Amino acid sequence: MKSSRTPPDGGYGWVVVMSAFFIMGLTAAVLKNFGLFFLDIQSHFGVLTSTTSLVTSTTIAIFHLGAPVASVLTLQFSQRVVIIVGGLLSASGMLLASLDLSLPWLYLTMGILQGTGICLSWIPANSIVSHYFVRWRPIAYAIASSGECVFAILFSPFFQWLIESYGWQGALLIIGGLQLNLCVCGALMRPLEAIQSPLQKTKYNLESDAAVLPPKRKVIFQFSLMRKPELLLYILFAIFAAAGFFIPPLFLVPFANSLGTDKYWPAFTLSILALADLVGRLLCGWMANMKLVRNLQLLTIMVTLLGVVLLLLPISNNYWTLLAFASLYGFLFGCVVAIHVTSIVDIVTLEGFDSGLGLFMLFRSIGGFIGPPAAGWLMDQTNDYSTAFYLSGVCFILAAVFVALVDHLVLRRTLMEAEVHQAIIQDDSEAGQVK
Repeated sequence: MKSSRTPPDGGYGWVVVMSAFFIMGLTAAVLKNFGLFFLDIQSHFGVLTSTTSLVTSTTIAIFHLGAPVASVLTLQFSQRVVIIVGGLLSASGMLLASLDLSLPWLYLTMGILQGTGICLSWIPANSIVSHYFVRWRPIAYAIASSGECVFAILFSPFFQWLIESYGWQGALLIIGGLQLNLCVCGALMRPLEAIQSPLQKTKYNLESDAAVLPPKRKVIFQFSLMRKPELLLYILFAIFAAAGFFIPPLFLVPFANSLGTDKYWPAFTLSILALADLVGRLLCGWMANMKLVRNLQLLTIMVTLLGVVLLLLPISNNYWTLLAFASLYGFLFGCVVAIHVTSIVDIVTLEGFDSGLGLFMLFRSIGGFIGPPAAGWLMDQTNDYSTAFYLSGVCFILAAVFVALVDHLVLRRTLMEAEVHQAIIQDDSEAGQVK
């Protein structure tokens, strides 16, 4: 039975991309809009800002801590199976959270169950897109990840309407029902290892499934990748970036409310932010695909600019100024998200991507768990939402330093490999002349 190791780079891969598009929307976009529930949950239980933010922090932490487990399960079974299980857990988390038993109950349901479900859906979706594409990988990932933006645009006013119509408990119940569609998306994720006999293949099948992998072999999680200094530095970038990533979506709505805006304007701000995010992902994905600059070099620039914008955002003294800064933040955030996962391939190669992504997400949980509570604590101490954005901006500036170091090491390694390759060719040429 003849088969090829070359990924399809198209064909059914675009169905996979669209499935991943919906998965990103039903996981990351839901998490991004948790800020709309923040004030209602806080007032309902009568607790501090930092205490309420632990719900989101728990979700983020479990999402990241479970990444190696999701990678191992993906390697052991398939992306399809893991995503379906993740969809069931996500939906269960929201459905049970709607029972409104207590705040610790929300930590368990919205936090642990929802975080686990998001992890088991998000990680395999990223994995399978990267394996289906080589040449078009940056733009394919950009399109898939843009589902987070498109759904965030739709979900912001929709969730606000659900909260007002059915209360935050009823809204969680409906959202849980929507997340059951993750199982449908998972069912569409055809494993590349599925091989048909040549006698069973039609000409159309040979063209559309031109590249399939050999029968699935046993793969183990590569913890040895931790020996790579490039990956260690990239993990430090992940920790600081995660600390900054999850602060703005959580505190942007309360900050907008503190400026005296109408109740629907903050939700509109999240929609505009998501639209700018979408533009940033598609544009940066296209730039990465054109190879105008190195991926890691582009990432360094975007992370630095993102930090600067967040440091300037608190000077907003009216809604329209805030909207302008939020749009800039959304655009740059999209640029960073479009390339920060695919850049892992530049560091550990495609063979180590699944394990590298698992390790990246695992350690990123440190920043994701510390960031929002730290910002909440600063807000409680100062009674000023500006401090949360200052903290986020500083985290991104520090993260950019580590990306720059990774870029330097990867570039040096690439040049050394090129020199060794050239030397081998030269030696072979000289040996041929001697003969």
